[in-house]
Amino acid sequence: MKKLYPKGNISILFIALFIAFGVTNTQAQTSDSLYKPEREFKNTIRFNATNPLIFGGKSLIFGYERILKHNRSFSINIGQAALPNFENGFSDEFRSKTVLSQGGFHISGDYRFYLSKLNKYNAPRGVYIGPYYSYNRFSKGHDWEYKKDETSAPKTINSDLSLKIQQIGFELGYQFVFWKRFSVDLVLMGPGVAAYKVKATAEGNLSDSEREEFFENLNEALKEKFPGYGGTIGENADGEFEKNGSASTTSLGFRYMINVGYRF
Repeated sequence: MKKLYPKGNISILFIALFIAFGVTNTQAQTSDSLYKPEREFKNTIRFNATNPLIFGGKSLIFGYERILKHNRSFSINIGQAALPNFENGFSDEFRSKTVLSQGGFHISGDYRFYLSKLNKYNAPRGVYIGPYYSYNRFSKGHDWEYKKDETSAPKTINSDLSLKIQQIGFELGYQFVFWKRFSVDLVLMGPGVAAYKVKATAEGNLSDSEREEFFENLNEALKEKFPGYGGTIGENADGEFEKNGSASTTSLGFRYMINVGYRF
């Protein structure tokens, strides 16, 4: 009986199968070596775009966010702060002349929980909640002109203001991520408790009633810029207004901002 496969043909068949297996294995290894998992960006540097709009161009605050887990992060913000021009908050009798000096400092931080049940993607994209703390310190020296009416002679007021605000609360926000690298972070709501400590001086040839009027205008201007502020500066224990006024108060505070960031 003749053999169906001669010995030489069998050897050639094994060699062909060995070569084919080797080529397939090499291609598989090459494909695996070329595959690279998507890069994960855990850091974000950002700029607070809200503060310059509210407090002026000298209020510049930068921040940093670090991803801890797929749904958690912490962030810190630091920078210079400045009080706005209060002229719009004063009555027509007071006119701003010269800003003699101004300065300030801001630092804040939060711990964020990105809600996995609501978010399709991992942090830092989507809805988040978490506690926050912030500290602001402001100072401003100002020259004013006071004129009761057109017939009266103008008077000069030199004022100095020092304001410190500490706030703690709970925030709700949403962060967008564009093209993997760029982010827009919206703090939509941040109710909390704020402690205000303010001190002001008003020097000049003013009567007691005129000085009282100045402090009342200053209080209203602070309330306009800082929602929740309820202090009354300038009034002593007897209910009389002085050259120097100070107040400490605790009330409700708010937190809202827009941050523009870059991830790396």
